[in-house]
Amino acid sequence: MENSLRITEIFYSLQGESNTVGLPTVFIRLTGCPLRCVYCDTAYAFTGGKKMTLADILAEVDQYGCKYITVTGGEPLAQPACLELMTQLLDKGYTVSLETSGALDVSAVDPRVIKVMDLKTPSSGEVSKNLYTNIDHLSAHDQIKFVIGNDEDYHWSKALLTEYDLLNRSQILFSPVMGQQNPTELAEKILSDRLPVRFQIQLHKLLWDDAQGK
Repeated sequence: MENSLRITEIFYSLQGESNTVGLPTVFIRLTGCPLRCVYCDTAYAFTGGKKMTLADILAEVDQYGCKYITVTGGEPLAQPACLELMTQLLDKGYTVSLETSGALDVSAVDPRVIKVMDLKTPSSGEVSKNLYTNIDHLSAHDQIKFVIGNDEDYHWSKALLTEYDLLNRSQILFSPVMGQQNPTELAEKILSDRLPVRFQIQLHKLLWDDAQGK
């Protein structure tokens, strides 16, 4: 039987985060996540969705005529067939990024995929779920994202940059929790500490006041 995935939605929008922010992108949002972060803005993807074969997913993506594809969730790697989906997308010539929590093993992800991997901060409530061995499977084209909710998160994240030599391994993103961490204050801390990280605000929430992350 052909591989299938449970899909919450497939949609076309501007990339709101990462180093391709602002670029038109097709998002494939998989259903389900083993984590329950306090600040999660996609809880609607925890359950439900509809089963789609990989062929049907690829056919729907093709209709948009868009180069950039983001596989997201939920937690995409919670569904094993996600690995094959990403490889098939790459083989068709798409540029594919994966948004993953960092709680599940990324070692089997096609190396051509751009991994955008969270390291969960203390305020997420899920810091214990971080799988730090994942760091060994990241490359220079991948990105590590820290979602900052308060001062503790900031200092914790800054310490991990040194502990795991992250700045020499991958690109680093610092993102404020909307409505919790003042963006200006976070930006000023980064400048004051001269951290060579990328500060980002979720573009989609500025443009569309989108609480669900689309």
